[in-house]
Amino acid sequence: MARSRLFRSLIVFCLVAAPLSVAAAVPASAAPLTSGGVVNFGCANSGKLHCLGKAIRSPKGNGPLLNATPVGYGPAEIQAAYNLGGLHSNGKTVAIVDAQDAPTAEADLAKFRAARGLSPCTTANGCFKKVNQNGAASPLPAPDYGWAEEISLDLDAVSATCPDCKILLVEADSPDTDPLMTAVDTAAATPGVVAISNSYGGTEDSTILAADAHLNHPGIAVTASSGDSGYGVSWPASSPYVTAVGGTTLKKSASTSRGWTETTWKGSGSGCSTLEAKPSWQHDTACAKRTVADVSAVADPATGLGVYDTYNSCGSSSFCDLLLSLGLAQGADGWVQVGGTSLSSPVIASVYALAGNSVTSGSYPYAHTGGLNDVTSGSNGSCGGTYLCTAGPGYDGPTGLGTPNGTSGF
Repeated sequence: MARSRLFRSLIVFCLVAAPLSVAAAVPASAAPLTSGGVVNFGCANSGKLHCLGKAIRSPKGNGPLLNATPVGYGPAEIQAAYNLGGLHSNGKTVAIVDAQDAPTAEADLAKFRAARGLSPCTTANGCFKKVNQNGAASPLPAPDYGWAEEISLDLDAVSATCPDCKILLVEADSPDTDPLMTAVDTAAATPGVVAISNSYGGTEDSTILAADAHLNHPGIAVTASSGDSGYGVSWPASSPYVTAVGGTTLKKSASTSRGWTETTWKGSGSGCSTLEAKPSWQHDTACAKRTVADVSAVADPATGLGVYDTYNSCGSSSFCDLLLSLGLAQGADGWVQVGGTSLSSPVIASVYALAGNSVTSGSYPYAHTGGLNDVTSGSNGSCGGTYLCTAGPGYDGPTGLGTPNGTSGF
């Protein structure tokens, strides 16, 4: 089939940062971990596909840097940075679409929420549900260490942004277009779902135009990661039926009235589609077709979210932590600091859920720019210095129209 070309080229943006040792709680003001280097931390996908996971490099070897205590932002920081404190979704559901199974997803989510002071979100209380791509509780796909990290990232990002949101995890059989789009359709058909986050992407080819129909769900916000490799366009972020989500570096700043500053994260994807038509709600002039991104949120792993994940290939021990830090074992064993547009996509999906509006594709923020923080500095690569790769006042490719300032822009 022609679509197989997209299968081979699809790249998952599951940026995963360094595994941390388990701790009893995470201070709301935990400082993000920073480092001068990163190491890839990829998903194993049977040789067909791969993710571009990146972790802060360990001085012990070519693996992620381990920490005795959790680091990274938590719910307090995400909500403060985006003016979301005290807001509620009243039980609306955010769907997460990923590939493969995360066997420890619910248990790890429970640990994250307890440590962050959030109420339980479980199958038993109706807050959490995990299904396969057809909406059934079984059989679930084969597990994968890298995708399990991606899933933990997504679940914890929703919890941090919208603590009272219900969460539906839909696991596709594999990271190929047909299974993932089946999972999106399943999510959209589930009562109560108001937003669907997709933290994956790949190169454009002619097959994406037929696949676009699976992303067209009027009334439901469908978000997609713009990419983690800098300037360049990926799909499904380039689909006119989604909100394409770019990434920022988010830092506390006592010298600003907001208390935070944001600049373009250099890994954020952006650019001009070669295939997708320009939607009616986009009016930038240097791209005749669909421009990526629409909006953005925190994505830099150095200012990322603290996440809990324990699915790995070596168990739970100090020796396992050593193997992980050396890059000789897969997965994580406790708290990790994550980033990438795999983080920004579920954050934005959760803001849509808090807003509670019925939306059509990515159009809503374009008519409500007053509810966004304009990001005006930074670049994600070379494009001749235009707005397609360089942030500036108003719309630009790497950060779109900006980041959430409350929910009025969504």
